[in-house]
Amino acid sequence: MRSFDPSSSSGESAAAQWLARRDRGLSPTEQDAYLQWLRENPAHGAEVAFLERAWKRLDALHQWHPAHSSQPNPDLLAPRRARKWLPPSLLGLAAALMFAGIMWWSPDQSGDSRDRVVILPRPERMVLADGSLVELNAGAKIDVNFSPERRNVRLVSGEAHFTVAKDASRPFVVAADKYTVRAVGTAFTVHLKPEAVSVLVTEGNVQLDEVRLRQDQSPASRELSRLAAGQSAIVRTQTLDPTPLVEVHDVTPEQIEQALAWQTMRLEFNDLPLRDVVAEFNRYNSRKLLIEDRATGDIRVGGSFRADNVDPFIRLMDLGFQVSSTRRGNDVVLSRRN
Repeated sequence: MRSFDPSSSSGESAAAQWLARRDRGLSPTEQDAYLQWLRENPAHGAEVAFLERAWKRLDALHQWHPAHSSQPNPDLLAPRRARKWLPPSLLGLAAALMFAGIMWWSPDQSGDSRDRVVILPRPERMVLADGSLVELNAGAKIDVNFSPERRNVRLVSGEAHFTVAKDASRPFVVAADKYTVRAVGTAFTVHLKPEAVSVLVTEGNVQLDEVRLRQDQSPASRELSRLAAGQSAIVRTQTLDPTPLVEVHDVTPEQIEQALAWQTMRLEFNDLPLRDVVAEFNRYNSRKLLIEDRATGDIRVGGSFRADNVDPFIRLMDLGFQVSSTRRGNDVVLSRRN
């Protein structure tokens, strides 16, 4: 897979590619590169903001369907009244904060702050009879049927990651729709979607097959692709073509990390003082965040963050809230710059 180098692209082209990457989610490495790209030139943030406004205008057409009327409501695409825009440097800052999920709310003295913290737990984990580990994303379901010859698992819905115990005498086969993923000792993710089945291999090798019924109703398998660690495949299921199209891609470690972000615990904050946010982070990390003074602790923030990834939060506080960080042993002291 060709890597994306924003320095080799025009401003508009680079902004479009960063916007697309933001929509699918940035890995920690990509997040650092994106913030650095925004800092390099104030025009970069302006390009991102311009493209976002354009996409929002087009998204308005989603509200019109032919069944409603023969023509869309003219208000959907009506020219907007002139408004005062932020300078490019602030647009870049806003773009950076928008993708990170951080916003600055006005103080809200009502309610209990504990009601504004949501902990999204790690996925459900299952250890199968053979020692294999299955991690189920929210809403995922599986059926398990082991025999002396084969270890069969059917993914009924959703997404699951399998870390397969090695047993050369019994292959481990995951079925999703009419496709199977065969492995012996490896690790991979299978995602069953309404329109496709996707496979991501994080360790070892797997074989992707299609299973069809013969006229006598007996199953027949046909190999579609062999995948190694660092590769992904997508098979479109909603197609009239009798020969399914398999798209195979190489993926970077950063893309794998992003694809498996659902495996980690996340913290969601809604209009909380920074001191309360810090207290939540400190519950899950050995490296503690400390608040220098009351003014710093009064800053109100919100967003969604990985509980085990403090560094991006510190960088965004520095970029968006003028909060400096200072090392004190293994801890980090946060203080608002005047």
